[in-house]
Amino acid sequence: MTTDAGDVSTLSFEQARDELVQVVAQLEQGSPTLEESLALWTRGEALAARCEEWLLGAKRRLDEARPDGGTAP
Repeated sequence: MTTDAGDVSTLSFEQARDELVQVVAQLEQGSPTLEESLALWTRGEALAARCEEWLLGAKRRLDEARPDGGTAP
């Protein structure tokens, strides 16, 4: 697994989610150095943001597909 936070924009939701699960597991196990922990944390933040981006996009498309245009409570 890479800890480069710069390339998450190309990941599908499933790829980002799966990698985020791996990052969380590694953080829970503890990293040998603070620098590695920070790199994992940064990667996790980027992956979480990518997942949120996908989910918000899906919600927007669903709202637009509803007959009321997504305005009903």
